[in-house]
Amino acid sequence: MANVTFKGNPVTLLGNEVKVGDKAPDFKVLANDLSEVTLADTKGQVRIISVVPSIDTGVCDAQTRRFNEEASKLDNVKILTISMDLPFAQKRWCGANGIENVQLLSDHRDASFGQAYGVLIKELRLLARAVFVVDSNNNVTYVEYVSEATNHPNYEAAIEAAKAAN
Repeated sequence: MANVTFKGNPVTLLGNEVKVGDKAPDFKVLANDLSEVTLADTKGQVRIISVVPSIDTGVCDAQTRRFNEEASKLDNVKILTISMDLPFAQKRWCGANGIENVQLLSDHRDASFGQAYGVLIKELRLLARAVFVVDSNNNVTYVEYVSEATNHPNYEAAIEAAKAAN
């Protein structure tokens, strides 16, 4: 498993580590209207899956805004931001911040995504910061488990990976 710290303290990640070349694991999360969303719902598109601990923190806010800005420049790329935040909080945050190009999804109910992608932090029941790029054939083409959960991911590398996967 990836070695990750949260505010300098090592944490235990539950689930299966995903690697480049793997078939993207399926998952079941909730949209802001409480409908279920799976990986298959975005089939045929390249996906950037941006994983954040909580949308109500500075780095998570900035990460989601950055991918929202980049979304309009990327053809046939769907950007999903997944956290353990409740769908109601995600909907409020999107409305207050004008986020329209990124779909926020909640893993709060089942931790299905966290387990499938190896980002569920055992000690906190939050998701570790990570970015995955999945091509239109559900192959994982880019993986970044951010080693310190309070740091930013490598935005440029993820965006270039999404462009290359298209």
